[in-house]
Amino acid sequence: MFIFRSVVGKLWLTIIGLVAVVLLILGLFLVNYLGDYFSQANDQKASLERLATRFSVEAGRHLNDVQFYSLSNEVLSNLAARMLIVTTDMKETAAPAAGADNVLPFHALDFFTLGELKQVFAGQTMMNQITSDQANRFRSGTGYLAVAVPLRTEAGTIVGATVVYQSLQSLEATQSYVLRLFIYVSIMGFLMTTFFAFFLFSRITRPLQQLNKAADLITQGEYGTRVPILSSDEIGELAKTFNHMGEELQDSIKALSQEKEHLSSVLRSMTDAVITLDAEGTVILTNPQGERIIQEWGQIHWAEPSDSLPDEYSRESIKPYSGRGGSYDAQQIPEPLKPLFESVVVESMETTSKVHVLSGVWSVAMTPLYSRDQIRGAVAVLRDVTEEFRLDKLRKDFVANVSHELRTPLSMLQGYSEALLDDIAATPEERKELAQVIYDESLRMGRLVRDLLDLARMEAGHLELNFREVELTSLIKRMHRKFTVLAKESGITLAVVLPDHPLILHSADEDRLEQVLTNLLDNAFRHTPAGARIVVKAEPAVLREQPALRLEVTDEGQGIPAGDLPFIFERFYKADKARTRGLSTGGTGLGLAIVKNIVDSHHGTVNAQSTVGQGTTFTILLPCDTK
Repeated sequence: MFIFRSVVGKLWLTIIGLVAVVLLILGLFLVNYLGDYFSQANDQKASLERLATRFSVEAGRHLNDVQFYSLSNEVLSNLAARMLIVTTDMKETAAPAAGADNVLPFHALDFFTLGELKQVFAGQTMMNQITSDQANRFRSGTGYLAVAVPLRTEAGTIVGATVVYQSLQSLEATQSYVLRLFIYVSIMGFLMTTFFAFFLFSRITRPLQQLNKAADLITQGEYGTRVPILSSDEIGELAKTFNHMGEELQDSIKALSQEKEHLSSVLRSMTDAVITLDAEGTVILTNPQGERIIQEWGQIHWAEPSDSLPDEYSRESIKPYSGRGGSYDAQQIPEPLKPLFESVVVESMETTSKVHVLSGVWSVAMTPLYSRDQIRGAVAVLRDVTEEFRLDKLRKDFVANVSHELRTPLSMLQGYSEALLDDIAATPEERKELAQVIYDESLRMGRLVRDLLDLARMEAGHLELNFREVELTSLIKRMHRKFTVLAKESGITLAVVLPDHPLILHSADEDRLEQVLTNLLDNAFRHTPAGARIVVKAEPAVLREQPALRLEVTDEGQGIPAGDLPFIFERFYKADKARTRGLSTGGTGLGLAIVKNIVDSHHGTVNAQSTVGQGTTFTILLPCDTK
């Protein structure tokens, strides 16, 4: 039962046991006492017999003296006794004694039978005892001890019997009192024990229960819980200590919460992704950027890293991962981070590397987490360096392309100039042809330098634009006439699709727009085979919920691969690195970059859609009002 497992029950049982032991010891003493008392009661019979014999001798001397009998009963009343005289003819002589009301008057036949009295008349002494049960018939309820001795005259003749009976009420009262006292003491002992147990419950266990309840509330997160201090004893000191512990714990939790919130704020404000892993490689903490990476990478089916990299990425310390087959658990460490994690756990040192995931490049720094002297996990910091790699690749391409574009005409200028100086050309026609080549290459170098200067001014924001109203329809028709001869020479059909009403740009630079169309058409003619078609189309449109004009240049050339489309507007970017120019005025790789900068300066947009083998469409949206 619960009470036997509680402190109150244990204290109650302990006190009950102590009371039971005390009562047992008291009972042993009472048994010894009552034994002595009853041994004295056995001597009472002999004493009563001697007393009866002496009174019988005196009664024989004072026969028929009522005053003697009265005085005798008065003396015997002090001993709770009474005397009566019975003659041989069964006549009784008795006189009441003053103060003898505590002994009821009985007759000789109440104690002895007639036969017993005759034996007394014959000279024998008889003794009988009437118990309390036997006395109930006389409505007494008290036991008596009676002695009958022969009554003799002075001459020695037996004339009757002297009967002395004594009440046993004192002995029975003592027995009953002791029994009642023992019962009362036992009951009071158990009642006091129970009362004391409940007193302990209110004074000891109730504060302990309050402490237990407060401890449960603290475990549930209610760190402000306190217990009342009801006393200054050990329990009160325990309550004070508990409250002090709660205050310290609350302050510690508050400080930890502030540190955690501060750390969370720092992690949330970081632009880099942070992923914390335990010793088994399970993700236990991330910031929003890290969580986004885990979600994105968790939806990818991973293949083993390959040794091949796209051309636009450096191979330095990059492990490429693709999405071909396999499976991945989003709750576990992302597949590209597993080799780094295993290296950190085994070598117990910081590791940095770069991984190529699909079309992105990530710089990863992973540091081990220590718990005392054991590694309990790792922290990975990931930074998206795709743009850095792309810019580095563009820088390298820019240097390589500029070097190539300048080296080729310079080599030709140097070679043909040496030929002229060495008089290799034998005829004026040959010298003229060499001079023409030198002239064409100088023009090509001039265009390259001019384009570089224009692009540099555009990117620096120093491009001068003369904004005025421009009729786009007239501009497109003029461009059509300009490229008609080239179209006939190339065997390409050049078509223009325009609406019936004029297309007006209220604020634009006509010369720069002509440069945009020239670059786009030059690019289209360069990559469109003979017999194909080029279409220039213009129509009204909407840009950012404002009126605009849409300009499209569509060719039926070989198209641009999907992987190259995001980079075609970069400087010197060429989708087909091995493409040879069929025209003497080959492209510089800067035309589309210039187109994008001019369109951006007009607050418009330009994009390209292409399908390999079918052609390419460049779409330009220009707002009618440039503000």
